[in-house]
Amino acid sequence: MNDYPGPEKDDFKTLTDLREEREDVGRNCSTNPTMGDIIHMRFSRRAFMGGSLAVAAISTTVSPLALLTADDARAEMSGTFDFTEVEAGVDETHHVAEGYDADVLLRWGDKLFADSPEFDPKNQTAAAQQKLFGYNNDYVGFIPLDGSPDHGLLVVNHEYTNAELMFPGFATIQKVTEDGKEKEKVVLGDYTKELVDIEMAAHGGTIVEIRKVDGKWQPVLDGKFNRRITATTEMQLSGPVAGHERVKTPSDPTGVKVLGTVNNCAGGVTAWGTYLMAEENFHGYFGGELAADHPEAAQMERVGAPGGDYAWWTFYDRFDMGKEPTEANRFGWVVEVDPMDPNSVPKKRTALGRFKHEGAESVVNKDGRVVFYCGDDERFDYVYKFVTKGTYNPDDRAANLDLLDEGTLYVAKFSENGTVAWMPLVHGEGPLTAGNGFNSQADVLIETRRAADLLEATKMDRPEDVQPNPATGKVYVMLTNNTKRKADQVDAANPRGDNAFGHIIEITETDGDFAALTSRWDVLLKCGDPSVAEVGASFSTATTKNGWFGMPDNCAIDADGRLWVSTDGNNAKATGRTDGVWAVETEGEGRGTSKLFFRVPVGAEMCGPAFNPTGDTFFLAVQHPGDAGLATYETPATRWPDFRDDMPVRPAVVAVTRQGGGKIA
Repeated sequence: MNDYPGPEKDDFKTLTDLREEREDVGRNCSTNPTMGDIIHMRFSRRAFMGGSLAVAAISTTVSPLALLTADDARAEMSGTFDFTEVEAGVDETHHVAEGYDADVLLRWGDKLFADSPEFDPKNQTAAAQQKLFGYNNDYVGFIPLDGSPDHGLLVVNHEYTNAELMFPGFATIQKVTEDGKEKEKVVLGDYTKELVDIEMAAHGGTIVEIRKVDGKWQPVLDGKFNRRITATTEMQLSGPVAGHERVKTPSDPTGVKVLGTVNNCAGGVTAWGTYLMAEENFHGYFGGELAADHPEAAQMERVGAPGGDYAWWTFYDRFDMGKEPTEANRFGWVVEVDPMDPNSVPKKRTALGRFKHEGAESVVNKDGRVVFYCGDDERFDYVYKFVTKGTYNPDDRAANLDLLDEGTLYVAKFSENGTVAWMPLVHGEGPLTAGNGFNSQADVLIETRRAADLLEATKMDRPEDVQPNPATGKVYVMLTNNTKRKADQVDAANPRGDNAFGHIIEITETDGDFAALTSRWDVLLKCGDPSVAEVGASFSTATTKNGWFGMPDNCAIDADGRLWVSTDGNNAKATGRTDGVWAVETEGEGRGTSKLFFRVPVGAEMCGPAFNPTGDTFFLAVQHPGDAGLATYETPATRWPDFRDDMPVRPAVVAVTRQGGGKIA
């Protein structure tokens, strides 16, 4: 049995499920209004009860049978997306729309360098993993080389590891008795330093040159830019927090040098071709015990550290908060990597704030400043944007490389009149003063969550990817779900009490000015099965039984300004469907219409997605496939993508292309 306080799992909840539950407890104890409160105040009951916006609170009593029932008589699909919709369902492999190929491009353990060893899953080492594609690919970005849409750098985040699926013999299925009932559970074995080192090497990111040859993408193993970034890669803190006392540690008394990055979920690619890795649930990597009277105790509780999800702290003091209590202040940032220099030191850009970053998507504003949008992925936390002080120079790449060290971070306050106020998180302004414990801008940024609490930002239902559309001046906010909203908070227009399916907010920036301090907002979609009245979904009536989705997570805007949404959490038992990627109409009569384009194998989450510049390749990331039921290395729910007895189930990046060539959809 493991001797660290990690989770066990039963046959209904996987290790990933339980970890996510602990990540999403909702630690925001402020009295700030929730987004549901704001929506309730903005829209009248009558408006929401009419037409496609009919709404009622999701109830925990909605039956799986009801969720599996769809209206077969729904109207034919129309709109800007021209493809035959995939049928929703659950099985061991992936499915893509008719007329398209979905080719596995890179899998966990694939070679990245000419001297990479062969993947040997039964004899893994950290040294080998550092030269192989990492685990649980999440964000995917494409950076063209010499302007080519068919030759470039693929940048990929590796968010976390599933030890029970990675290591042979490590997890076992055991019978236990709980509450007088006998049941089976998957129990992890004893961690060793060697296993921890492999996990650390499987985290981080990959930069790899890829090229299309005869219509098919393949990695270039002798590419001069190829690089692995791991949880031990040397990095630098930059911006207002660099060198501050609160980020100094026994191993780094300068407060500048950091080893590694963890839990890189969504990310971004800048206009000047750098790669952004957003550190999300960093708290889970820290264990030990922080004294209740320690100066960092209150703010660490606000971010959930120590979380103790991993055994790293039992082998490395820097992850033991009882020994190095300020190390956790060096995580929770956006990391910028220059992929054109494989020897460059990645920089943690502290001006963008410290929280559980989901993504860092950006747009060059019409005045030349660059605007970055980020969600803080926990229930009842906030939406942010960062506006650079300097302006982007398209003719001088070097001049742009430190733009992220100076600028203003804002947090969103949504009002019932349909406006969004972007409130600056600036030391000395409003409540962000020494009287409230903020003695410098570094304090504001280290405790971004508490600063936003004091500014009375709007509490959201798990804000994840936030994607600006440069063609329309709109911004799309993925709100995955919030099942922690209590029943006594439910009202007719609140989306929603026990909000299991999430929703999407559409922000319209004033006059196309992404740096505007006041914006407009609306609800694009309330997700879930629209054929079940209790769910209160708001898809258009043209959406088929395959087209609705829940738990929006990541998204992408294609070259035509169209929205694509990937999901995380479509419980197959409850909904009869896996996660996937859906094409969503945002304009005209078809607004709110959605079509299923790609679906993942059982147990997987859909991540990415990203297009190449010409829109004829769609890169998608399939994360933790096979993680369903009593899943172990020996007994995964699928052996995708190899379907070989001698190979474990493997997360992978898929390249989708149109048969015969041409743009996607």
